[in-house]
Amino acid sequence: MKKFNVNIENETYMYEEGTSYFDIVTEHKRKALLVKVNGKLQELHKTLKNDVNLEFVTLSDAIGRSTYERSAILILLKAIDDIYGSSISPRVEFSTGNGLFVRLGSKTDYDVEKINNHMRELVDENIRIEKTNVHTDLAIKMFHDAGFFEKEKLFRFRRVSRVNIYRLENYIDYYYGYMVYSTGYIDKFSLTRYKDGIVLVIPKKENPETAEEFVPEEKIFNELNNASINAIEMGVSDVGSLNEMIANGMTNEMILISEAYMEKKIGDIADDIIKRGNVKLVMIAGPSSSGKTTFSHRLSVQLMAHGLKPHPLEVDNYFKNREDTPRDENGELDFENLDAMDIEQFNADMLALLDGERVELPNFNFKTGQREYNGNFLKLGKDDILVIEGIHCLNDKLSYRLPNDSRYKIYISALTQLNIDEHNRIPTTDGRLLRRMIRDVRKRGISPTKTLAMWDSVRRGEERNIFPYQSSADATFNSALNYEISVLKQYVEPILFSVQKDSKEYPEAKRLLKFLDYFLGVPSDNVPSNSILREFIGGSAFHV
Repeated sequence: MKKFNVNIENETYMYEEGTSYFDIVTEHKRKALLVKVNGKLQELHKTLKNDVNLEFVTLSDAIGRSTYERSAILILLKAIDDIYGSSISPRVEFSTGNGLFVRLGSKTDYDVEKINNHMRELVDENIRIEKTNVHTDLAIKMFHDAGFFEKEKLFRFRRVSRVNIYRLENYIDYYYGYMVYSTGYIDKFSLTRYKDGIVLVIPKKENPETAEEFVPEEKIFNELNNASINAIEMGVSDVGSLNEMIANGMTNEMILISEAYMEKKIGDIADDIIKRGNVKLVMIAGPSSSGKTTFSHRLSVQLMAHGLKPHPLEVDNYFKNREDTPRDENGELDFENLDAMDIEQFNADMLALLDGERVELPNFNFKTGQREYNGNFLKLGKDDILVIEGIHCLNDKLSYRLPNDSRYKIYISALTQLNIDEHNRIPTTDGRLLRRMIRDVRKRGISPTKTLAMWDSVRRGEERNIFPYQSSADATFNSALNYEISVLKQYVEPILFSVQKDSKEYPEAKRLLKFLDYFLGVPSDNVPSNSILREFIGGSAFHV
């Protein structure tokens, strides 16, 4: 039997041809969910065919965690099917709090403890998760017979002739991404009954040994839930339905309805601000590529329609001078740290404005790293209102001296309401990442490879500085549009192909390309000039 060299962490081992990666991982006693073979992701059932460099992918890796989540979902759906059969049609919806919401519909007598216990039985039995490759036409029939009609519709628009199906005993399903070798890998999770469904919690990357109890975030859940219901009402809750509308020539109608719905939401927030009576400072925060700038402009237009005079203000202009900026654990300047802001000056200026004084507002020069004063004076009259944007705007430590009734806080994020199908959700971060890559190339000259390389760091900053304060907002705004990924596809696909195969970012670029392949593309011609999407693809009516 032929033998091959396998390099693992700079040590070389010899294995026979045909040895499975599962056997290699088991021998090395590593908790690997997948492996990278010469930089390419592989599932553990794959076998050795030549000399390779082997890396272990664990729950501490982003790809490993998403693999764990998919596999946990499969076991959950199998458990529900075993207990309730077709009387429950679970739908995997969205992340909420620290968990994943699975809607169980109108059925209310389901037993979460019973589902949980059966899941653990399936885990204890350590059943192989089998993968088979079938013709797309057969997959469509299989999904129709199983009652997975969104999957059936999705694959009617697939260009490939074959598709991978996963089987857990008698239960079949399709998943966008890799799976673990067997059920025994998914030994840490918790289930909680919530609203009209259940929440599945799996370990975080940072703490892979523990699945925490569910911590609900009511405001974000309600926003996501409303968006999901709206998508269903519009007939575009899944990619197959979206593609069907595009194929039937209904793209423009869909764009108009999506934009009208968003404008109504902005108008509702403006109405609420007016009703409060004393609001002089509208404070907006949200994660990267949420469309904060366009949203603030559109909100300002709505406020002007109420007779107010809005003035934009960026908190970034209150950065401390470069020599006073704190550094992170790696010695790099930490601009996302609240201590990078001149909190005292910000509060002093805002209080002076609230007291009717004339204040010279600063401008931060990012080239010199210094705060400058260039004669930008402002005095607030009866109808004047400040629209303030910054990552710390929801954190009361930024505005600790300002009276609560003068502030109106808004959390904005692109909370994707579209799912691939019944059991495959689209993470909200994916939509924002696509937006950011397009904008980085178009406006900042930053390559998609660099954007992908920075994304984990960006996410960590959001986890630290934005997400903990989202529940304190007076209003939550969802900036995701039902149709947007079909438009973004035209812009982001070509630049993703520029990511080199030998780069660390290639697997993520490849994943995103596969993801985009589910969508029919549409041109941007009918996207309105005031759309949040224009902030990223260009052609905005606003200076963004």
